[in-house]
Amino acid sequence: MLLSLASFFSGAALRICDGLLPRLAADFGVTPGTAGRVVLTFSIAYGVAQLGFGPLGDRYGKARLVCGAMLGSAIGATACALAGGFDALVWLRVLWGLSAAGVIPLGMAWVGDAVPYEQRQATLARLLMGTLSGMMAGQLAGGLFADSSYGWRGAFASLAIGYVAIGTLLLVRLRRIPAAPPVRTVGRFGFARQLAAVVAVPWARVVLASALAEGIFLIGPLAFLPAYLHHRFGLALSSASAMIALYAVGGLLYAMSARHIVRRFGEQRMVWAGGAGMGAAFVAFYLMPAGWIAAPVALAMGFATYLFHNTLQTNATQMVPAARGSAMAVFASCLFTGQAIGVTLAGFAFDHAGPAALLLVPAVAMSLAGAGFAMALRRRASLVVR
Repeated sequence: MLLSLASFFSGAALRICDGLLPRLAADFGVTPGTAGRVVLTFSIAYGVAQLGFGPLGDRYGKARLVCGAMLGSAIGATACALAGGFDALVWLRVLWGLSAAGVIPLGMAWVGDAVPYEQRQATLARLLMGTLSGMMAGQLAGGLFADSSYGWRGAFASLAIGYVAIGTLLLVRLRRIPAAPPVRTVGRFGFARQLAAVVAVPWARVVLASALAEGIFLIGPLAFLPAYLHHRFGLALSSASAMIALYAVGGLLYAMSARHIVRRFGEQRMVWAGGAGMGAAFVAFYLMPAGWIAAPVALAMGFATYLFHNTLQTNATQMVPAARGSAMAVFASCLFTGQAIGVTLAGFAFDHAGPAALLLVPAVAMSLAGAGFAMALRRRASLVVR
């Protein structure tokens, strides 16, 4: 429960800036694409820091590192709330991203240590409910704060309070949270060897490439959807963010039914349908004639995303079981490095290239990613049978 609550506030931090981008642009006199640097820098720092948190979690305890990351995130969020200018905010988001990097991936790695593979997808789905609820709350809160007098400072301060509360509860409970046996590193470059051992596994490279594609072509463009609705249909930022927040509701619907879906359909059909569903949703965002249609499209897109994503992250927990924290760190690093690339490309598309580049390129890319990972799962299953 505490790890799920920690994931809630981390999920909120991942999406809080989506609805704030137009407000940040107005407050600092920059374009929405330039304002997207607050998402970009957070994503880069988050992705790079994974490479350190993973081996540290393997060695010193994943729950202990999650606790430290929560308290560090409280400091980062508070500093962002007090930022005096746009450049300062961008750099302080780096501090926040470095701290936040240890929460969700190490929580998933802890589940990987504690839960047998046959039960893991359903268990991760329950942990995912915390993340998705946070994403939904963050998406909605970003729009509400953007339209209020509290603005982005109030949004960041509210997250800081949540970080302090859950981090303190984790600190109190820490002695009773079981830990896997530590992974000992050898020599000065032991951590680097752990990370290299993950990349050396062929199946791991397939999973990591799929995570990178998801970051670039899904999570990056997703950050600009509230601004897209605001500019195209004249919707208030709170309304646009509330509609896109239904993306997380779609993910919650998946999480609540994950056990039955996995048993009935299997991983291959899930990721194929997920890729096709994400592609169709991007096309629908481009073609829709009225803004209210974004609500059901976002709901369907969220469900499709987690057909793909939860299968991907479940396979990630099993890439290198002996160094699961390191494996999940590399996985998350690829995902958020992809997001950093995706936000950069989506920001350029939003400012200069128009809706077709913002939405139709990801539609094709995510459809191909789903089909490609489904074929990879089929090939792997056939090799295991042989």
